[in-house]
Amino acid sequence: MTTAYTIVNLQQGTAKWLEWRSNGIGASDAPAIMGENPWKSSAHLFSEKIGTVEKFVGNAAMARGTALEPEARKQYEAITRVRVAPACLQSNKHNWQRASVDGLVADGSAVVEIKCGESVYKRTASSRQVPRYYFGQLQHILAVTELPCIDFFCWLPDLPEIHLSIKRDDHYIARLIVAEQAFWQQIMKKKG
Repeated sequence: MTTAYTIVNLQQGTAKWLEWRSNGIGASDAPAIMGENPWKSSAHLFSEKIGTVEKFVGNAAMARGTALEPEARKQYEAITRVRVAPACLQSNKHNWQRASVDGLVADGSAVVEIKCGESVYKRTASSRQVPRYYFGQLQHILAVTELPCIDFFCWLPDLPEIHLSIKRDDHYIARLIVAEQAFWQQIMKKKG
């Protein structure tokens, strides 16, 4: 078993999970902090974290992606022949660093990020690369897990699955941790 993180016994999507997420920096926060999220700036994320603006709760496309995720996970398991389960991870090195992963192997040896949106599917299918706006999310998960790579799995019904293995980028992770730590310190200062 790893000492890099603690598995937090929470069900993703619940009120307790939302509270846990708000008390740290999650993987989906990383692209905004790094200036790579075309839909949310770091300033807007900051305002969400300190409670001066309402958090974005999603849209119809995101709801569809979430609904498709269990079937996508089954497809991933069938292809890779490994069993994975959603998990909430909290870094033991930086307790503010959290990751709600779509699939983690029971022994912690592998992790997968699943995407079931049409836009991300089309972009990934045409480029055979992870869209830049998800790179920080993946590297954040690798920072928390300390794994050498993460699987990126795009799936939509009746289309061929896309399975990419994304390597850990230690230089990016070093910059990410500095940026996230500074961001979190600003939040703690504001919450005072």
